[in-house]
Amino acid sequence: MPDHITPGARVRITPAGLLFLATTSVGWGLNWPATKYLLSELPPLTLRGVTGLAGAALLAVVVLVRGQSLRVEHALWPRLCLYAFLNVTCWMALMGIALLWLPAGEASMIAYTMPVWASVLAWPILGERPNVLRIIALLLAFGGLTVILGGEGISITPEKLTGFVMVLGGAFAFALGAVLSKKWPLPLPPMTAAAWQIGLGCFPVGLVGALIETSHFAAVTPLGWWLLGYSTVIQFCVAYVSWFAALARLPASVAAIGTTAVPVIGVVASAIGLHEPLGLVQIAALMLTLGGIVLATRS
Repeated sequence: MPDHITPGARVRITPAGLLFLATTSVGWGLNWPATKYLLSELPPLTLRGVTGLAGAALLAVVVLVRGQSLRVEHALWPRLCLYAFLNVTCWMALMGIALLWLPAGEASMIAYTMPVWASVLAWPILGERPNVLRIIALLLAFGGLTVILGGEGISITPEKLTGFVMVLGGAFAFALGAVLSKKWPLPLPPMTAAAWQIGLGCFPVGLVGALIETSHFAAVTPLGWWLLGYSTVIQFCVAYVSWFAALARLPASVAAIGTTAVPVIGVVASAIGLHEPLGLVQIAALMLTLGGIVLATRS
């Protein structure tokens, strides 16, 4: 499996690439209701930190088994740590805590507005002036967020507002990390970079969780242990390996738009598994959000 694509090379759509992309979308999409359920048995920082560190270790093993190196040059460590903080620490901590107050389906919709915020940040950081598609994408994303926040009525609870701000903050941090990595890329194989970023990013999350939270792993139910295994193995290893395999076999724009299936799967799976509401309000928010994501990616 190739780790990178030569700049300027034409990448054709292949059935294997679409299969890998589908595997990634399902793996990440189902993790939203899985994490929501696990929060009823474990505190958020401990949950996200432990699964992240275990997943990073497994991903590192995959890298070594494939004959690649985990070595990072000394000059790259500050940049690697910054991206780990933006892409992983903020994401893991803020998303985990936000799920205490937000339904998993709504959180997944807000989280995957990342391409929209990345297209906004690309203007001041990369000098990419917003075009018509990006402006429409931003309007659609704001429409979707407005429906999520107040679609059930004008009354917004402090808990929901807090969760909303946390998820949006995590998505914005991830978008910032993505744009900065385009300006100052990491010259590392993708899976090596992912293993280090997940490990470095989840370490402070797990450490703070161990210091301030009380966890009772002995009380975790059999279903909880299965879901912990899913979050560790499927989300971090299978889905990440499939993502890089998809990128090697599909045009980047196709792969990016393909991930719009993640919030769809998250919303539907949460409705089925957690009995979260799935009515006209949720469908309207999902359609607006997906429209914004697709346009931002296409632009």
